[in-house]
Amino acid sequence: MERTAVNPWDWSIKLGYNQAEVIKGATRQVICAGQTSVDSTGTPQHPGDMRAQISLALDNLEAVLQGAGMDLSNVIKLGIYATDVDEALKNFDLMGMRFGPHQVAPPMTLLEVNRLAIRGLLFEIEASAAA
Repeated sequence: MERTAVNPWDWSIKLGYNQAEVIKGATRQVICAGQTSVDSTGTPQHPGDMRAQISLALDNLEAVLQGAGMDLSNVIKLGIYATDVDEALKNFDLMGMRFGPHQVAPPMTLLEVNRLAIRGLLFEIEASAAA
């Protein structure tokens, strides 16, 4: 798979994502449901702790991708929902720590929502991936 970044402006690169990417040569695509801070039984973890919830949601996303034979390097689009965007952005260094080693900056959307499907969850990340 070949990825070509499309960035008419560079401001988003400074925030860790491309405006768009042209994907060529992909033969398989995976659409991941939103991943949150839950354990293997679906029980919410880390109440009130945005940083810990982001970290566990990323762990869960990586587990889903691994189950599909992929990793974060295959992610081509992210949708992120947070109950407090400012608090989420304070902890976005976690995104860089996870995606940076793969040298990818997938296009993303970050939205603030009143609440997520399960009360107490503060952060949810969904992804599309291709290989």
